[in-house]
Amino acid sequence: MQDRAFVRGINVAWERAGAGPAFIWGHGLNNSRAAENEFGLVDQEALSVHMDVVRYDARGHGDTDLTTGVGDYNWDQLALDQFALADSLGVGSYIAAGASLGAATALHAAVLEPERIEALVLVVPPTGWETRAAQARRYETMASIIDTMGVEPLVTGLDSVPVADPLLEVADHSERQVRNLRSADPVRLAALLRGATTANLPDREAVAAVAVPALILAWSGDAGHPESSAHELGRLIEVSSVHIASTLDEMRTWTDRIVEFVAGLG
Repeated sequence: MQDRAFVRGINVAWERAGAGPAFIWGHGLNNSRAAENEFGLVDQEALSVHMDVVRYDARGHGDTDLTTGVGDYNWDQLALDQFALADSLGVGSYIAAGASLGAATALHAAVLEPERIEALVLVVPPTGWETRAAQARRYETMASIIDTMGVEPLVTGLDSVPVADPLLEVADHSERQVRNLRSADPVRLAALLRGATTANLPDREAVAAVAVPALILAWSGDAGHPESSAHELGRLIEVSSVHIASTLDEMRTWTDRIVEFVAGLG
C-alpha cells in the first residue's frame, strides 16, 4: 500500500507493507524509496515478512514536497515530520530505523518523544558532534558549486571521494552514483545539501538518556559515516550493540541482524 499524507505543510509520499511490530524506516540524504529499491543497504521486502514496515520519502526527497527553509532539514525537524506521518497512519509507538539521515532522524525521535520509540535501528550513522563541522563545510561547498555550475563538477569529483569498503565490491556503484547526481533537480539538491549544514546529532547527554535498545550497523572506509559515530553512539546508549561491516558479505548480514534484533524485543 502506498499513498501521500499531508503533514506539517507538505505532502509526504509513503508506503506500508507487512504485519507485526511497527517499524518506520528513513532513507539517507539525497536518497529515496525508489533509490533504495534499486540498491538498498537492507532488504525491505524481507523485513516486511516480520514487521509492519512504513517507508517514506523525507521532506525534499523523492516524491515528497520540497521546502526551502534551511532549518526545515534539521534532523529534529525531520523527526517531527516522522511523528506527524505516524499519527496520520494511526501508528502510536514504533521501532525507529533508518540509514544515515534516516538514522539521525530516528535518534532525534527517541530523544524528542521517548515514550513513542520502542527501539532503534541505526544504519551507517552520519558525522556528528566534533566531526560534523567539516562535513557541513563540504555540503555548503557542494551546494555553492551546484548554484554556479550545476552537478557536473560533482560528478567529476566522485573519483576523489572515498567509498565505503563494502561498496568497493559493488561493480556498478560508481555508475549508480553518477546516475543519482545527474538525475537530481539541481535546485532541490542544493537545498538539501544546505539543509544538512545545520543538522547535527543530539547532545551526548540526551543520547545517553535514551533507554531503549539500539542496534547500530556501520561500515568502514567512509568519512561521511565514520565508525567513530557508531562506536560513540554504542558507548552512550546503555543497551546497544555495534557491528562494523568491512566487506559486502558482512553488510549483507544486516537484514538478518535487524530481524533477529526485533524478534528479541519480545
